[in-house]
Amino acid sequence: MSVSLYKRIKNIIKKPEAPAPEKSVLDLEPGDIVDVSLVTYQVIGRTYYPQRRAVFLTLQDGNDLAYLKIEKREQVQHELYTAIDGRLDSFDEIPTTIEMEDVVYHLEEQYSGQVLTIGNTPFSMAGEQYVWDFQSDDRKLLRIEWQDGRMMMYEGESVIPADVQVMRAT
Repeated sequence: MSVSLYKRIKNIIKKPEAPAPEKSVLDLEPGDIVDVSLVTYQVIGRTYYPQRRAVFLTLQDGNDLAYLKIEKREQVQHELYTAIDGRLDSFDEIPTTIEMEDVVYHLEEQYSGQVLTIGNTPFSMAGEQYVWDFQSDDRKLLRIEWQDGRMMMYEGESVIPADVQVMRAT
């Protein structure tokens, strides 16, 4: 009897377990739900850039796909993209200036590194990926990715952090 009484008292004074920390947008995975600029998306894919502390999420809203880039630098930066049709003759010859539909984009940053993928992503497997990020004078964004002989192009814009909300995380 005394052991049972001891266990009850111990459970009463035991500290409650700390709640699990909320998932940040950098931790989102397929199956999670995120709201970006008042549009609710399901995360269906995730490309992770370990060296850059960045993710490129594949988002789906009905039949529409979008891509959310989140990168943690001094502050967390968010950019929302849609895929566009386009091609360049060679990834070796990507220019520092690209003009599309009367918008001139200037190369802001070029990098490469290993990526890890989960779910439905533009490139279906992990590996070495090359990225070119461009910006126009009116702050429109252009992104080019190359991996294993395939090239993807996206156009987009910056999103303020307050416009990105995790709705449900698994």
